[in-house]
Amino acid sequence: MTRIDAKFAQLRAEGRKAFVSYIMAGDPDRDTAMQVMKGLPGAGVDIIELGVPFTDPMADGATIQLAGQRALAAGMTLERALGMVAEFRETDDTTPIVLMGYYNPIYNRGVPRFLADAGAAGVDGLIVVDLPPEEDDELCLPAQAAGLNFIRLATPTTDDARLPKVLTNTSGFVYYVSITGITGAAAAEAGDVAPEVARIKARTDLPVIVGFGIRTPETARTIAGVADGCVVGSAIVAEIAKGRPVAEVLDFVASLAEGAHRA
Repeated sequence: MTRIDAKFAQLRAEGRKAFVSYIMAGDPDRDTAMQVMKGLPGAGVDIIELGVPFTDPMADGATIQLAGQRALAAGMTLERALGMVAEFRETDDTTPIVLMGYYNPIYNRGVPRFLADAGAAGVDGLIVVDLPPEEDDELCLPAQAAGLNFIRLATPTTDDARLPKVLTNTSGFVYYVSITGITGAAAAEAGDVAPEVARIKARTDLPVIVGFGIRTPETARTIAGVADGCVVGSAIVAEIAKGRPVAEVLDFVASLAEGAHRA
């Protein structure tokens, strides 16, 4: 059982929904990002998604693209992102961490080396948005053999013919993308999301977490109310981009977490 599996078992036992937060490793610099990361569990975050900056983030909108550019300019790399996870684990051995990004940095490092390093650092799962199920032999299956969850994305365009393929070999949870398009592009609507979550849950026992388009505590509450939890990324990254003090960023995160936990 991974930390992700244990967290969802705990949440089920407590009758609570999950709140997942995304930040970009190294945005706007390593020290600030590290302070935010260490403060997330105390702000009510159940699972941390840590973005790995990449030069061509095709699934991301302007907010996260700019965060990646700031991180890269500040010297963030895949290796340094793993270093952030290792530092986090020095004081927190329970909060699950999911690395989210693209395959190129992993490929360049070499899959066996990356998986060994990720496991040693304390990573629990991976979301690699540009590796489809047809490429499971490339990273998904080796990752699961190494004890890491491989989390797949389903979208509004994932039809009934495609969904079983998406769910095959997925573990940890299913990430449902609530809108068509890139991150930060539109607002999520619970009325649109609910039937899609039900459709996915009819085909898997995995938790379904909804992301994209969640910017307010009320939206976090309504979306978490029709799923097993929600993810907020762009809205948090936007607060960091404004140069707000870490304490203010964490207060904003806490308000979103409270919304999700009221679902």
